Amino acid sequence: MNEFKPGLEGVVAIQTEIAEPDREGGALRYRGVDIEELVGHVPYEKVWGLLVDDDLEPGMPDPEPYEPKGVSGNAPADLQAETAHLSSEWNLRKLVDIDDQEARDDLSRLSAQMMSIVAMSAAVHDGREPARDELVAQGETAAEKFLLRWRGEANPDHVKAIDTYWICTAEHGLNASTFTARITASTGADCGAAMSAAVGALSGPLHGGAPARVLPMLDEVAATGDPEGYVKDVLDHRGRIMGFGHRIYRAEDPRSRILKRTAQEIGSPRLEVAEALEEAALAELHRRKPDYVIATNVEFYSAVLLDVAEVPPDLTPAMFACARVAGWSAHILEEKRTGRLIRPSARYVGPGSRSLSTV
Repeated sequence: MNEFKPGLEGVVAIQTEIAEPDREGGALRYRGVDIEELVGHVPYEKVWGLLVDDDLEPGMPDPEPYEPKGVSGNAPADLQAETAHLSSEWNLRKLVDIDDQEARDDLSRLSAQMMSIVAMSAAVHDGREPARDELVAQGETAAEKFLLRWRGEANPDHVKAIDTYWICTAEHGLNASTFTARITASTGADCGAAMSAAVGALSGPLHGGAPARVLPMLDEVAATGDPEGYVKDVLDHRGRIMGFGHRIYRAEDPRSRILKRTAQEIGSPRLEVAEALEEAALAELHRRKPDYVIATNVEFYSAVLLDVAEVPPDLTPAMFACARVAGWSAHILEEKRTGRLIRPSARYVGPGSRSLSTV
């Protein structure tokens, strides 16, 4: 295949058994199970097991006792640095030197610890000490334990919001961070290196930080009371309405539907404004591009739901990373089993042969 595709758009780079985003039908299935069957029925840590082991049991374990050395309160940066540090702290061996079970066990330890690191960093950001293990152990689910570590308490609505968000965003095929994890794993690096590389890819606003840009839109619409006028003004000036359209789905993003429903169940104070903006945006986008399907995507109601749980916008990328440890772990294991280095080709389009004197 010699045709160049910018961004590898439409290029099939891997075959996977992990997740199936239904492009036309508006569904997302984890190893064949629709996420509609998971949210509200099993907690995130069991979904981790489904994605990684194809079995809800035993699922992701609790984090081990561990105190990061340099948590600054900047959760995305702390997570990337500390995850890389765990490779040496735990003496993780290279993927080419261990079997699948050893790799799976390394990934389960890392996944649990990465969530704990984010909670610790969030506590430091808020000016408090992370809660001790004794208090955290009282939580029943990963989401509850996360909030106990972060805040010392776990509001049930906040637990429900975070658990729903994590399940909906645990895996979504070959996105940028997952591809990064697989590329790193294909070199035979250890699991800590692959996971920290994925965190780095996720830190970019085009991948992991987009929900943080939704709340300012809602604030402006709430202030003006004119969602139609806001949408037209942004689009007239070639701006972008965040939270609409997706490169995968031709129909509704199923994650958006579930996140919105959960926000309704919890009673989000932003829901009325969000629905008004959603209605105005969809109508105007359809008017301008009637032949192009544009629907609400996961970013829009992720922002609304995380806001209910009092998650600040700058923590959004790290919260996304917490969710995605399941998908990354599954893909790292799947890539390990291929035993093949990922090495795409590049087409040279620079100058022809020339002398140094002409430079």
